[in-house]
Amino acid sequence: MNKGMKMHSIATPRRVKKALVLATLLTASMPLYGCYTPAERALGGGVIGGLGGAGIGALASGGLAGPTLATAAVGAAGGAIIGAATAPRPYYYRRHRHYYY
Repeated sequence: MNKGMKMHSIATPRRVKKALVLATLLTASMPLYGCYTPAERALGGGVIGGLGGAGIGALASGGLAGPTLATAAVGAAGGAIIGAATAPRPYYYRRHRHYYY
């Protein structure tokens, strides 16, 4: 390499990375907003928590695989638990005798 040539980084700035991670999380969570049963809520919460944990782990560790996977697992477990716990309760509508969610 020539002594006069300077190498430039092709990495994106920190602001761009944060915006990209946020946009990815929001886009991935859009189909999960209509979930009402506890199983659907747990699955959706797990997906959102896992993606959020992976994004935070990747930003915090500089992209190392171990911490990224660990935070993704913790986020997925937490999201699944919270999602299942916050599912709306079904109610019984007398006139039609059906359970609605």
